[in-house]
Amino acid sequence: MRHWLQLVLAIWIVGYGSALALQADDEQLAGEIKVQNAPQDQAIAARLRAITASLSGLENVEISVNAGVITLQGEVANTQLKNDMTAIASRLEGVVHVQNQLQEQLAVRSRLAPAAEKFREMLGTTVQMLPLLVLAVLAVVLFWLVGSWLSNRSALLRRLGLSELATNLGMRFVRLIITSIGILIALELLDATALVTALLGIAGVIGIALGFAFRNIVENYLAGVLLSTRNPFAIGDFIQVDNFTGKVIRLTSRDTVLMTFDGNHLRIPNSQIITSPMLNFSRNPLRRFEFTVGVSADLDLLVVRQLAITTLQAMPGILAEPRPRVLVQELGDSSVTVQVMAWVDQRDTDFLKARSEAIRLVKTTFDNAGIEMPEPIYRILMVDTLTKDEEKPSSPATPEVVIQAEPAVDVSTDDCIEQQFQQELNKSDEENLLPAVSDDPLAKGRN
Repeated sequence: MRHWLQLVLAIWIVGYGSALALQADDEQLAGEIKVQNAPQDQAIAARLRAITASLSGLENVEISVNAGVITLQGEVANTQLKNDMTAIASRLEGVVHVQNQLQEQLAVRSRLAPAAEKFREMLGTTVQMLPLLVLAVLAVVLFWLVGSWLSNRSALLRRLGLSELATNLGMRFVRLIITSIGILIALELLDATALVTALLGIAGVIGIALGFAFRNIVENYLAGVLLSTRNPFAIGDFIQVDNFTGKVIRLTSRDTVLMTFDGNHLRIPNSQIITSPMLNFSRNPLRRFEFTVGVSADLDLLVVRQLAITTLQAMPGILAEPRPRVLVQELGDSSVTVQVMAWVDQRDTDFLKARSEAIRLVKTTFDNAGIEMPEPIYRILMVDTLTKDEEKPSSPATPEVVIQAEPAVDVSTDDCIEQQFQQELNKSDEENLLPAVSDDPLAKGRN
């Protein structure tokens, strides 16, 4: 019996709570719509018409109010105005509901009307700012003219020892800075300094993109500036970069042009020349050649040394100072390697010819003196298989040696490449960042 009483009590409590909740909801709904002192429909309509009259694009809206229910009819320019009208009407005091029956304007003329209005406003603003626009344009033109005038005054930078390419780059940088100052002043006059931040951001992004896209071109250009400033070589210098050798024809903003000994044109990127070891054989007109000779280990090396030195000293084109030298380089199993060195003046003597003639004369002198230049010795065991009745073949007769007269030694400079080099300099119109060849005798006869 007690359990039944508890169940009935629980059901009553739940029912009583639901009744109280329904009563509270009814009171709340009743409080949302004011029955007493509610604004009149005419007052709501007048207030809403006053609001629409002050907003652009709502001139064709028809408003009617009945018992707090607003009905909107007519045409608006776009969906945004339609939604805004609903939000405004629902916020008025005394409004129960809003019936939005507005239609969007589909005529081209009505669609272009807002744009035409904005254009008229911009035109009016432009007319008002016309004096400032004229001042801004004059500021940009004035600063551009000043920058151009200063960019043509490159004598100061040249006095500092800068090259032509570095001077041109510096002048362009000066002109860019001065023109940028004029643009900033113009934007300040137009009260558009916020545009500068946007332009700088865009320029930064574009600069990064161009930097990655033209990285090799920028590297070669900057390397050309450094080469033209440092001047590690001049026109006509014989240089070696990595495994490439040739005479320098010109230096451009992107690459260096060489003429090889076989008459071909070789273009090496400037960045490779900057980052690679380079030999300049023409900066010092004196150059040493060397070669090695193998002689018998039984000979007196002092005699061999003196004989080679005497031969080189008597050879045309070999300098007396620095004197020729002969050094013992290596002691082998059956021979001794001797290193022969001598100096030549490249302005008067061809390096390759002198080295070739020196090798020939030293060999001839050693042959005449009976100095052997032994070949590698191999021990071979021979087994005699001949019978007593067989005879061994006779050895071949020694050929007769014919001694000819010693030809004249020619170590003069080879002008074949030099002629082609001069023709290339005279006929080419390509830019050359290197200074022209002077009349200094050190600049002549380089090879």
